[in-house]
Amino acid sequence: MLIRKAALRDAPAISALIQPFAAQDLMLPRPLTSLYESIRDFHVVLDGEQLLACAALHLFDHDLGEIKSLAVAPEAHGRGLGSLLIGRAADEARELGLRRLFALVLRVGLFERLGFRVVAKEELPQKVWGECIFCPKYHRCDETAVVLEL
Repeated sequence: MLIRKAALRDAPAISALIQPFAAQDLMLPRPLTSLYESIRDFHVVLDGEQLLACAALHLFDHDLGEIKSLAVAPEAHGRGLGSLLIGRAADEARELGLRRLFALVLRVGLFERLGFRVVAKEELPQKVWGECIFCPKYHRCDETAVVLEL
């Protein structure tokens, strides 16, 4: 098992991992062009050549970051890979000097176990007004905001 920063060659595999979850409305889709543009934000977990999990750390400003596109292959669920990637994102956020890390999630349990707390989305105006207003689910958002104080 290897965890590393994503490379451009990983973008198609990241897309293939995300798409089934997006098709089930469990996460937002990420076009391949978007993945290439943001590939430096991603960490991936590999077992040999197989990409098992991914997550991105997106920076908003001098003290706020977001965990995006967290996905774990169904055959790898329950192995701690999501926790591993969240921890890696938190470590990187601390190294960068961020003070808060957040995610918008459908299920809060894992994040709460890792020290995140549920907050109102309105506490994250950078996200709500900068990105959420363009989301197709904006008026029927079913995600919960969670924040980790670093």
